Amino acid sequence: MRILLLGGTGEARELAHALAGARGLEIVSSLAGRVSDPVRPGGIVRVGGFGGAEGLRNWLTGNAIELIVDATHPFAATMTAHAARASAELGLPMIRLNRPGWTPVPGDHWLRVPDMAAAARVSAETGDRILLTIGRQGVGAFAGYTRPWYLIRTIDPPDAALPPRHEVLLARGPFTVESESALLAQQRIEVLVTKDSGGAATSAKLAAAREAGIPVVMVDRPPAPPGLVEVTSLGAAREWVIDYAAAHRGRTPERR
Repeated sequence: MRILLLGGTGEARELAHALAGARGLEIVSSLAGRVSDPVRPGGIVRVGGFGGAEGLRNWLTGNAIELIVDATHPFAATMTAHAARASAELGLPMIRLNRPGWTPVPGDHWLRVPDMAAAARVSAETGDRILLTIGRQGVGAFAGYTRPWYLIRTIDPPDAALPPRHEVLLARGPFTVESESALLAQQRIEVLVTKDSGGAATSAKLAAAREAGIPVVMVDRPPAPPGLVEVTSLGAAREWVIDYAAAHRGRTPERR
């Protein structure tokens, strides 16, 4: 059974590795290519876009894919929507691995907002020195704010319009609470802006902000397409795929 694994996340790499131990499955991991030097999973890997939902549908048909596993970033809404549309049009099963979002704990001061435009407005109203940890694609929403100073942390340089007062810091997680606390103190950060991505790789900034008493502008996740089968853990995703393959191949794939 050929499976398209839409990846780019740590969970996707771990899932590709976990499914490699199941006989009878061929995993094709797809990376969007938005990061210049992505961490690649093992096995077959393709890099780049599909050309929208229609291009994805054609690729799925041409490559005899029998199951779609969407383990993209929680904010990769366009890719998820295209996959859901192609899945429905072709009658292909699809499962979404969506890691849980972060949950505030005592001492957190979170300002939840629905989108990046709201994040730009609320953060500018809250402080003058702002750390952006939103990736490079959303930075353009802050370009029109001339008063605050922004520290923009991304893996690759942003290619959108930038606010006039800024500094770009190129860095890749995971980060520690100690290093995040030091960054907040050294740069005299007053507001942290982040997306509710969930996961452990970049959660240290939340603990550092809590310890420093710094407010966090938290961008909510985009809504998922209706009707998706969704799991929230690597183990659940692996079991679902293996059980599906067993039911549709008439035998149980060998497990580790």
